[in-house]
Amino acid sequence: MSLSETDLRAAVARELPGVRADLERLIRIPGIAFEGFDHSHVERSAEAVAELLRGVGLETQIVRHGGQPAVIGRKVAPAGAPTVLLYAHHDVQPVGDLDKWTSDPFEPQERDGRLYGRGAADDKAGVMAHIAALRAFGDQLPVGVVVFVEGEEEYGSDSLDAIIQAHLEELRSDVIVIADSGNWDIGEPALTTSLRGLVNLFAEVKVLRSAVHSGMYGGPVPDALITLSRLITSLHDEHGEVAVDGLVGREGAPVDYPEDRFRHEAGALDGLQLIGKGTITDRLWTKPAISVLGIDAPRTLEAANALQPTAKAKIGVRLAPGDDPESAYEAVKAHLEKNVPWGAQVEVTLESLGSPCVIDATGPAYDAARAAFTSAWDGTSPVDIGVGGSIPFIATFQELFPQAAVLVTGVEDPYAGAHGPDESLHLGEFERVCVAEALLLKNVADTLSK
Repeated sequence: MSLSETDLRAAVARELPGVRADLERLIRIPGIAFEGFDHSHVERSAEAVAELLRGVGLETQIVRHGGQPAVIGRKVAPAGAPTVLLYAHHDVQPVGDLDKWTSDPFEPQERDGRLYGRGAADDKAGVMAHIAALRAFGDQLPVGVVVFVEGEEEYGSDSLDAIIQAHLEELRSDVIVIADSGNWDIGEPALTTSLRGLVNLFAEVKVLRSAVHSGMYGGPVPDALITLSRLITSLHDEHGEVAVDGLVGREGAPVDYPEDRFRHEAGALDGLQLIGKGTITDRLWTKPAISVLGIDAPRTLEAANALQPTAKAKIGVRLAPGDDPESAYEAVKAHLEKNVPWGAQVEVTLESLGSPCVIDATGPAYDAARAAFTSAWDGTSPVDIGVGGSIPFIATFQELFPQAAVLVTGVEDPYAGAHGPDESLHLGEFERVCVAEALLLKNVADTLSK
């Protein structure tokens, strides 16, 4: 006999204290896949996730393909029932400046109904939402499940395609739930239906063979930092619109995002002018954006009175859905080479590419998801949103599993602070996410079973 919605709600409530305790244990593991960090913690994190999956009765293995460990757990579907793949990632971003954190990033702390800690929202809560739903069903799970928890998503998912190819049949499923996005607001759920792509590149300008005295040579010779600054400013016009020919962009995003709300959630300082044209959601979801992510330069406290011979910037380009990462890179590269000032040399090199995606949010799996979310949020229907960030491997899933419905969900809200200091999880919303996922599995079983 299948579990009712009332049964599942009660089961999630019953399991939630243990789910939170396990989430806190995961947060305490500083599993950062970036170079220069102790990757033994990523190994510990994978082992902890594997133990959680075994605890809900899944056949579990830790896998890798030259990079950091991922975890795959499987439970075969009952006869005639569909299989659902549940994705999350267990690695986290570096914490940055510890002085900007109110509490230790790897010691979870609750304040005002939010749980603070690195990975509390992105994406260890995604892992635990899957665990919560599976615990709620116990031995009455009505679908087959594959839980796939990646170990280097924050570092670019370099080995993910190879892992998927190596385990293609184990991962094959009818519905794919990617728990790595967010909701529209506290009390208002969302389904993500488009994401921007990503091109990260380096631009290095060279003006001198070596540093020279700024008094002896300053004036006629443009130093590398001023030259690089001029080059960077060419990427936008006077309105802040991206000025690179060849990038795709469009207007007409369907959701209203009031400017005052956006300013508040972004933490914009009073008086700051927003750049670009169109609605906020156009600028975030359906148009390209270019940012300078970092510059190699002498620290101000250590800078000598010398003209710098070289300067290097890391530039991030977010691509609108429908653009191609390789052609976008070539467009930006051509722009930089054309616009470098004063005859300086510029070398442009690629770091990484990520495809944008658009998801067809129709069909029985999406109907099942919308019903589950509406019920979990007590009658509030989910908003279909775009996301300015990138999850490039979604395009890989779409290509390799073209018959599967891809649902992009998440635990974050506009105040989660993912990737920044004081990252946090709204505990009330987390419970709704857990209920929604349990109901989603029930609805998918009811809708897609043969």
